[in-house]
Amino acid sequence: MPGENRDLSERKKLILKAIIDTHINMGEPVGSKYLTQYKQIAYSSATIRNEMAELEEMGYLEQPHTSAGRVPSQLGYRFYVDQLMQQYRLTSAEIGELNKLLKMKAAEVNRILDRATKLMSMLTNYTGVAVRRSPARQTVSRFDVMYVSPRSFILVMLTGSGAVKTRHIHLGFDVNRDVLEKLAVTLNDCVSGMEMEQITLPVILEMQQRLEGHESLINPIIKAVYETVNEPDEGELIFDGVNNLLNYPEFSDIDRVRDMLELFDNKEDLLDLLSGAEGDRTNVYIGSENEVEVMRSSSLIFRTVKSGGRTVGVIGVIGPRRMDYSKVVTMVDYLSGSIGHMMEADLIEGKKDDS
Repeated sequence: MPGENRDLSERKKLILKAIIDTHINMGEPVGSKYLTQYKQIAYSSATIRNEMAELEEMGYLEQPHTSAGRVPSQLGYRFYVDQLMQQYRLTSAEIGELNKLLKMKAAEVNRILDRATKLMSMLTNYTGVAVRRSPARQTVSRFDVMYVSPRSFILVMLTGSGAVKTRHIHLGFDVNRDVLEKLAVTLNDCVSGMEMEQITLPVILEMQQRLEGHESLINPIIKAVYETVNEPDEGELIFDGVNNLLNYPEFSDIDRVRDMLELFDNKEDLLDLLSGAEGDRTNVYIGSENEVEVMRSSSLIFRTVKSGGRTVGVIGVIGPRRMDYSKVVTMVDYLSGSIGHMMEADLIEGKKDDS
């Protein structure tokens, strides 16, 4: 594989960084003559050309057919993000805009994430994305039962977050509609709104007493409830600024734009990507590192928002591979961390008020 197991000299690193910084800002292939104007690069045009040729051979640069200049490859961008990128310093105006968001209350987490996507889109000129997740501890607020056959029925559960979950229950014995109606009443009376740890032995015994003669229904029902409340929650995808992508030549192809719009419309593939965020770091997916085919010309940067040890959402940005990585990473870090701290502070304050 190009670039594998080969260390870059300091000179190559300096030239590669200059090429990527310039290409991010200008969007054009970068030639050796242009780099001689860089204050940090005190090498002749011939030396720079030789280094650029070697960087291309190693897989860090590519040369468009119509240009004498080079552009970064995916490998080049990855090396840049991992080893060359400098910390972006937020401007006072950017900090001011970001901090406006933090004046909202933690209870307004849905509005916070909506506003965060708009803000990230506005400040970066890319597409802001977020995943809004339901509370980690789900509860079932209402139960209904649908008769299917003497030995099967559908258990319908409305969760506390408003989602409807169903389980097809198969039995080794017969039940009739009257028993199932009694089961629904018992579930709503005894366990609706409860977290799993609250469904203790006394609660189960009371349910068995109410269903005397049909106690065998309880075990499959409790199992179904447990599976439902512990089901992984991928969350709801929200985004803003899709039209910003049209400002970049990388998305000038109408078929590519159509594919991207379908990605945002269908949501599942993008939701799967964002749901894989690692909680302790900012994730940077460049080009084909995204498993989604239509994002081969794009980059995705995202991070989880955590509060009280649980994930409440994900914040990120989608843009071209020629993305201002340093700026976006800094903003995603700042916003995800600040929202998490704000929500934890509000939670602590709320507990003080209750005591």
